[in-house]
Amino acid sequence: MIIAMKAGATAAEIQGVMDRVAALGLRALNMPGGERTAIGIASAIPPEMRESLTEALAALPGVAHVTQVSRAYKLASREFHPADTVVDVRGVRIGGRAVVTMAGPCAIESREQLLAAAQAVKAAGAQVLRGGAFKPRTSPYTFQGLGLEGLKLLKEVGEATGMVTLTEVMDQHDVEVVMAHADLLQIGARNMQNFPLLVAVGKTRHPVVLKRGPSATIDEWLLSAEYLLSHGNNQVILCERGVHPLDRTYTRNTLDLSAVPVVKGLSHLPVVIDPSHAVGTWRYVAAMSRAAVAAGADGLLIEVHPCPKEALCDGPQALEPDSFASLMADLRRVAAAVGRG
Repeated sequence: MIIAMKAGATAAEIQGVMDRVAALGLRALNMPGGERTAIGIASAIPPEMRESLTEALAALPGVAHVTQVSRAYKLASREFHPADTVVDVRGVRIGGRAVVTMAGPCAIESREQLLAAAQAVKAAGAQVLRGGAFKPRTSPYTFQGLGLEGLKLLKEVGEATGMVTLTEVMDQHDVEVVMAHADLLQIGARNMQNFPLLVAVGKTRHPVVLKRGPSATIDEWLLSAEYLLSHGNNQVILCERGVHPLDRTYTRNTLDLSAVPVVKGLSHLPVVIDPSHAVGTWRYVAAMSRAAVAAGADGLLIEVHPCPKEALCDGPQALEPDSFASLMADLRRVAAAVGRG
């Protein structure tokens, strides 16, 4: 429910509405903006209360009108929060005019490998260094990441290059240690509906990238974001990384580019694209990256490895540094053509 206050409503009138909502055991959020303030009710309202509550709130001093939020997700909905959210991570603004590129290896393998990747992607224009310390793999016999040692290397290289850092957190018990080493947390596709993890990350207020599960609907994805938002974390970035394909002959997944304008119409949260995991093959990454920017994506998450043939994880989908630099030049032209920075 949204309570729109009149232009010029006094602080006392706004507080009076907030107090009335709180007295009913509901959670009220003050959302100032422009010429007038809106107050959102983030709690679930029993159906039998909605009509009487709407009438009671509409009668309070300073209230212009009361609107029901129709979506199951409230805080993630553009009905609730009309203005675009911009997540600022140490000066890197995701969701603003500029398209932000996050790049680096799928897995952190060594100091030399990570530093070489970081230097290459930064030189090409990437603002965020990505690298996995904990790697959820389909087979238990494949490389699972360096764990804590990988986190330490990510922090070290991030500080040495001055880059914002991003890595995945897989377990609610690891949230604090991952936060201590990375500027951005990532909740992977396999964990999109790991609700204890969502609650733990939601309580941190730490910036987070939430990937869409390969079988998840858009509403399910946004409801997972709602878990993060409802526990106090408004620094949420959505990431589309492909859904289960009809044909796995040529690509790992099907990149749902239509999700970008659809989600931007439904939600105020920034949307980024991971073309590397979507297609699973380096030769298609550039085309999908250009298409994502044209579709309105706020950023890209691209895998880059100094020597993909020697990569311990997902080498076939990683770009070489020279190819990444060429792609970045293309992306700047596409961004300019669609009015992005």
